[in-house]
Amino acid sequence: MKPTDTQPNATPVASFGQRLADAVLQKKNAVCVGLDPRTLSLPETIRPKLPASLESQASAFETFCLKIIDAVSDLVPVIKPQAAFFEELGPEGMRVLARIIRHATQQGLLVILDGKRGDIGTTAAAYANAFLGSGPEGGPTYSAWGADALTVNPFLGMDTLEPFIQRCDNSETGLFVLVKTSNPGSGFIQDTTVNDLGISSPGKSPPSNISEAIADEIQALAHGRIGPDGYSSVGAVVGATYPAQLSAMRERMPNAWLLIPGYGAQGGAAADVVRGMDGRGLGAIVNSSRGIIFAHENPKYKSLPWIDAVRNATLDMIEALRTAHS
Repeated sequence: MKPTDTQPNATPVASFGQRLADAVLQKKNAVCVGLDPRTLSLPETIRPKLPASLESQASAFETFCLKIIDAVSDLVPVIKPQAAFFEELGPEGMRVLARIIRHATQQGLLVILDGKRGDIGTTAAAYANAFLGSGPEGGPTYSAWGADALTVNPFLGMDTLEPFIQRCDNSETGLFVLVKTSNPGSGFIQDTTVNDLGISSPGKSPPSNISEAIADEIQALAHGRIGPDGYSSVGAVVGATYPAQLSAMRERMPNAWLLIPGYGAQGGAAADVVRGMDGRGLGAIVNSSRGIIFAHENPKYKSLPWIDAVRNATLDMIEALRTAHS
């Protein structure tokens, strides 16, 4: 259930961090299915004939993503649409994105919109208000997109997070702040060494690089917003492709949910990603996009109807994480 505007005798809505914990415990896994549709990788039964109009591609994306949501909604706690693939298709692509988010919510899934937004002042507030929240149109927590959480980019400065944090506090939604991303070139900025920035946390050494400095700031924000299960609605993106740094980031941010990309197609293994979880299986969600949504391209599942390949790949990932965590 998503937040709604306050009504007489309304039941208070739990924070995003607590709703995510509840969903992970209910589904007994931390799998996040990333929705990154690309026309040329769609199953043949759905792929539009090329050259295809933007409208026909958007329609194919909608069919594809809705079927995936229906196939995994009883299995996983959360999905993550990547906004760029819908923005690429213009206005109709964005309308499709809105319908996909709404359908996922109706199916009981939490939705993280992967937009990696980041800006200052009123522009950041507009991004936050656009994507985060729900409730009746015109109400204080209404969002045109209605996502439960949003990925954000802090590299313009930590002050750029303030409008997003305020929106999360007011609408019981969440953030995942880029800290240590999974791409090969991430070290160019994120691993750059720094002198002591004057940032300190009890029991921690001063940050040695930019990603650690950001992590300490995220932990400070998270610490003031801890829910009953020990985690905040302010989280971080930390890639599976750097397992040693994942372990270090878990220690630096004990109260932040971690969104872990890089599993599967990018090389991250189950034994790597469970470093982000506590003994209950909480604290991290693990994203897989290509490995699940394009499972029909994998020889292991190629003989199956494409939607059965999606479901089987999801079940296999759930089992791999469960085995690694046990």
